[in-house]
Amino acid sequence: MAYQFTLGKQNYLFDDLKSVLAKASPLRSGDALAGLAAASNTERIAAQYVLSELPLKVFLNEAVVPYELDEVTRLIIDTHDVKAFDNISHFTVGDLRDWLLENTTSGQNILEVSKALTPEMVAAVCKLMRNQDLIAVTSKIQVITRFRNTVGLKGHVSVRLQPNHPTDDMKGILASTIDGLLYGCGDAVIGINPATDSPSVTINLLQMLDDVRLKYEIPTQSCVLCHVTTALQIMDKAPVDLVFQSITGSQKANSSFGIDLQVLKEAHDATLALARGTIGNQCMYFETGQGSALSANAHHGVDQQTMEARAYAVARHFDPFLVNSVVGFIGPEYLFDGKQIIRAGLEDHFCAKVMGLPMGMDVCYTNHADADQDDMDNLLTLLGVAGCNFFMGVPGTDDIMLNYQSTSFHDALYLRKVLGKKPAPEFEAWLLKMGIIDEAGNKCNIDDANKLLLKL
Repeated sequence: MAYQFTLGKQNYLFDDLKSVLAKASPLRSGDALAGLAAASNTERIAAQYVLSELPLKVFLNEAVVPYELDEVTRLIIDTHDVKAFDNISHFTVGDLRDWLLENTTSGQNILEVSKALTPEMVAAVCKLMRNQDLIAVTSKIQVITRFRNTVGLKGHVSVRLQPNHPTDDMKGILASTIDGLLYGCGDAVIGINPATDSPSVTINLLQMLDDVRLKYEIPTQSCVLCHVTTALQIMDKAPVDLVFQSITGSQKANSSFGIDLQVLKEAHDATLALARGTIGNQCMYFETGQGSALSANAHHGVDQQTMEARAYAVARHFDPFLVNSVVGFIGPEYLFDGKQIIRAGLEDHFCAKVMGLPMGMDVCYTNHADADQDDMDNLLTLLGVAGCNFFMGVPGTDDIMLNYQSTSFHDALYLRKVLGKKPAPEFEAWLLKMGIIDEAGNKCNIDDANKLLLKL
């Protein structure tokens, strides 16, 4: 179906819904690379006008990726909460924006209709919002998950301790792990990106992390971010807490990652059966990021922000413990500079939280992007205000295995201090017991007599 809008003396025509969505997007290099971006700011505004007046029902009748060709579309349509949708079925996209922003609309109200919202509806309303709006809505939403601790409570922010090493050296990873723990990091997960997908290396790393966890009685969970099929292969030989997988927004793009919905279901069922959580058993960890479908030539002519929101439909089907967008990792071909990375980070957090996901963020950039650490400081702070569940903690911000710039152990201290936030409650109690922080949340001076170092 074609759409049109007249601004001044210019009539703008849009061939179909995905064209409206693409041209309504804030400018980003990936959409320009794909030939989908608006040709001018005026065309972008015309598309946003069209979008604002579209009834939400349109999104149920015009799939941006054909139902017959794509299992992600089938998942979105087949699991749509028709009953909850009755309450908002009269909304246009503009009405949805206004409702989300109303003071009388609580975070719980939003979560009650989240499964009535398709990712395309959420992506659409996101395009009508300025950064301030995205923060105002998500700051109301609390998505809580549990495994060995509780992540996502208001007033708390967690950190994934990321002790990567370019050769998977056990001593190097152990040193970074202890270093991160001494800065109060690791309550979201202690998660290693391995340099190899070797099953034997994965088993050794998982065993080492579990030994550390048990030795120090740390209320947290571990993950080696191997391929999901590798995790399935070694599950009966290693202490697997969380199973990781990168996902994206179309069947073809997920196929390029070597996965489909069936293998994710198999992994979810197998990990649930391990029952290693103590206070909950949400056991999946997904990573996403704008541009991944385009880079796999599997975007079906859909803009990268909408495709990213479709990945969240995959994630929420498996009730994950953690989800994060690796927002700037894909490089300047898709997110050119600090402005685009900051906007994309806020969009991803917004769409995921409105869809009911426990969203964190890898606030990051590659060395050839037009961005620097000041941009990351800005995004980290904005997302902290927005209520992001967790961030990354990398020694010195420089990941020496993946060769990109992220956020450091020190950044976690900064964010908790300036926003008055705490670690996950169970982890906070452990930090106090170990003499790593004091009752005010300040980092204690660490010397050789610290309990964590004495037991080494």
